[in-house]
Amino acid sequence: MVPSRTFFFCGIGGSGMSSIAQVLLHQGYGVRGSDRSRDRGLNRPLYENLADQGVVFFPQDGSGVDGGVDTLVVSSAVEPTIPDVKVAVEQDIPIQKRAEVLAWLFNRSLGVAVAGTSGKSTVTGMIGHILQATGRDPTVINGGIMRDAISPPYLGNAVCGRRDLLVIEADESDGTVVLYDPAVAVLTNISLDHKEMDELKRLFGAFCERAQEAVVVNLDCEISAALTKGLSKRVTFGVENREADVQAKQVVALPDGMQFGVNGVGCRLRVPGRHNVANAAAAIAACEVLEVPVAVSAEVLSGFLGIRRRLEVVGQANGVTVIDDFAHNPDKISASLSALKFFSGRLLVMFQPHGFGPTRFLQDGLIEAFATGLGESDVLAMPEIFYAGGTAQKNISARDLIEAIGARGRQAEFIEERALIAQRFADLSRSGDRVVVMGARDDTLTVFAQEVLKLIAARDRAKGFS
Repeated sequence: MVPSRTFFFCGIGGSGMSSIAQVLLHQGYGVRGSDRSRDRGLNRPLYENLADQGVVFFPQDGSGVDGGVDTLVVSSAVEPTIPDVKVAVEQDIPIQKRAEVLAWLFNRSLGVAVAGTSGKSTVTGMIGHILQATGRDPTVINGGIMRDAISPPYLGNAVCGRRDLLVIEADESDGTVVLYDPAVAVLTNISLDHKEMDELKRLFGAFCERAQEAVVVNLDCEISAALTKGLSKRVTFGVENREADVQAKQVVALPDGMQFGVNGVGCRLRVPGRHNVANAAAAIAACEVLEVPVAVSAEVLSGFLGIRRRLEVVGQANGVTVIDDFAHNPDKISASLSALKFFSGRLLVMFQPHGFGPTRFLQDGLIEAFATGLGESDVLAMPEIFYAGGTAQKNISARDLIEAIGARGRQAEFIEERALIAQRFADLSRSGDRVVVMGARDDTLTVFAQEVLKLIAARDRAKGFS
């Protein structure tokens, strides 16, 4: 059968792009794609999975953009000089941002959109998990890999269910969060990230006002609570907050997750951290709007496996645990460090700053998050800021952050090359330590965490033969 419409994804390897591509394929549309990392031979399993699902691949040289393409889909990060984009312009092929295609899919369904500075991917995954387990058969489009949804060849960042029930992660970084018309809008929290606070308030306020049935809001976040105070359809959640409609109480950290009560019902999570208790409360509140009882949602969440790279244990070697984490802004870093500090053990943290502009914008918050979240015995190391190309002004260095954090009494080291950090942590680590690799928008960080684990294991094997 010839598809009614064919989309070409330029940069299809990104998690936000590939999730939409998989749903379009499932719904019978044609999907082509290109990606620079594929052309360089990187991430082969990802592209093989997408090809197995039906994506037709081309080099990113414009050769795949022809009369058979109805829409070229680009992310906000795609430059106009890329050959695929130049050919589309020359041939008058419509070009849409990823979020515009997502809004087209979303706005024709009963939609749940999850927005906010932090927790979006996890809350989206939790809502999808609850709806899936209760027989609602949702379609879920997420920015992170949902460990429950990995079923080859499906990647785990999309669940392909009904067209008329769609749960999405709604990103505010490029301002497109205002494109969605949700039946249920979820606002996890608001803190400084991507844009100035006045602009964030405007975007999230407009997003919440577009909700048709309910706005689910974090009452623990003063900014979110104040921004939505006048909305009559507001449903609130919180942790130890007596004013919240959905209240998580009596929070206890366990070696393998969290335990708490929610509106009188016990709930057990397999993911760590107080922030995940708040995420669970948000998901439970959203699903209650969709007529899933609180007790049912709480029970279902006991089986939720979490999102890839959210305090994900890579492995252990001789008493040292290596953890891979997506934390990249001050709010996420603070939440992750707080969760890790529930238990004893020294932290060896490698943080990869990404982009000169974002690092400069978040500089003060990053310094504060590490200076207050780390203990005196912990060690922080940073390589130089990751440069993705473009015309960014390189007037800040990771060294600036390290010096400021060190001045606050923390052990902080600037080590320009990642490989040297890996060896440093392998030599420094001892039983009981946790090595944490932090950062976002860089698929190689997981590989780096695996390499650190191998070095630690190899070091101790060598000692055994010495």
